[in-house]
Amino acid sequence: MIRLRTAHKWAHSSKTARSVLVQGFLSLALIAPAVADAVSDFYSGKSINMIISTGVGGGLDANARMVARHIGNQIPGRPSVVPRNMTGAGHLQATNFMFNQAPRDGTHIGAILPSFALYQLIDGKGAQYDSRKFNWIGSSDVDNMNVYVWHAANVRSAEDAKRTEVLMGGTGAGSYTILFPTLMNNLLGTKFKMVPGYKSTNEIHLAMERGEVQGRAGNFFSSLKSGNADWLRDKKIDLIAQIGAARDADFPNVPLLQELAPNEEAARIIRLFSAEIAMGRSYLTTPDTPADRLAALQKAFDATMRDPGFLDEAKKAAIDVRPLKAPQLQAILDDIMSSPADLLEKAKDARGR
Repeated sequence: MIRLRTAHKWAHSSKTARSVLVQGFLSLALIAPAVADAVSDFYSGKSINMIISTGVGGGLDANARMVARHIGNQIPGRPSVVPRNMTGAGHLQATNFMFNQAPRDGTHIGAILPSFALYQLIDGKGAQYDSRKFNWIGSSDVDNMNVYVWHAANVRSAEDAKRTEVLMGGTGAGSYTILFPTLMNNLLGTKFKMVPGYKSTNEIHLAMERGEVQGRAGNFFSSLKSGNADWLRDKKIDLIAQIGAARDADFPNVPLLQELAPNEEAARIIRLFSAEIAMGRSYLTTPDTPADRLAALQKAFDATMRDPGFLDEAKKAAIDVRPLKAPQLQAILDDIMSSPADLLEKAKDARGR
């Protein structure tokens, strides 16, 4: 009798447990559409501003505009996505805007190169943001950067640049166009002379063709191949270094910047600055964006990276698609933001305090 009562009690408990589970699943099934409907209702009829931290015509701009043309189709409510270029201070103006002025409601996406993260730690001048508080959406492509000089300058290598002054076009203080030539001067002994003030990297390229400046740093290989393929084909530029964790498979003879370092300390500093390159062409939104909208933006971005229409347009434009998801970007950022104090002090000296 005891066994029968126990069995009956177990059976009753099992039925109760199953009932609770079924009710739980039904509740979740009801909640999920409600969340999706709330996001769809919010975005329906709205526009999302895509804030692009570079001028019109550069590689980041072309990439961001392509994402803007497709991502709205993947967001519940199908909002329109409007690209808006916001140049100034080497990505700082756009970064500050996204942190301080953009509504924190999921209606703004920033297409901003992530140089602002390390800049916050080693300089901070003009930085009115906390990199840790941004919300990442994803990255459309991870690609090495490069340093190149116009063929007429007769500078074929970093060694040549130690003997010959080279005028390098730049945008703002926080940009890669200024950062990497400065690092090379301070760590390798090159003689790059910065000519800042250009509104976009496309303007720098035009200035190179006119002979106003002789080189540029901080371009992506994919942007170079898609926007200036004739420069590579006709050997109008000499690639003297690339920036990344490993050499690009298409450019195996171009040395990594850390490979040119005279000692391990210099290499360590260069690797720190190279870490953020691993974040690629990253997209973010404002702090405090509601969790359901952030999740929808992240999901929409991931879906866009797989969308046949997007991939077909990227292929026609010779734009590579090698995406990263938001958690991967967050992990890289966390590594950068936890850099040792002694390394940051040395990085400050190398960058120029």
